Amino acid sequence: MKMEGFTKAAREGVVTVEFTKIDTGELRIMPCTLNRDLSDHNVPEIIEQKDDSDHLVVWAMDKEAWRSFRTSTVKRWYIGSPGSGPDVRTD
Repeated sequence: MKMEGFTKAAREGVVTVEFTKIDTGELRIMPCTLNRDLSDHNVPEIIEQKDDSDHLVVWAMDKEAWRSFRTSTVKRWYIGSPGSGPDVRTD
């Protein structure tokens, strides 16, 4: 799955990522962000993440906590909350 643009989009607002959970194999649909204001200041101002990383760490909007996922398990991602965006990234 191409993650190009994911971290930039997550810094700017809400991004939804759909991936397979490693432990259960179930599909997880996770609205998330790296935006400091949207996370109620839980995202540090300096966070180093790159689109080509094996793992990404994000602030999960639905859990109000840090979550990580392996980029190899991502089915698709898109800008906006679940079901909201036509700007879907699939590969």
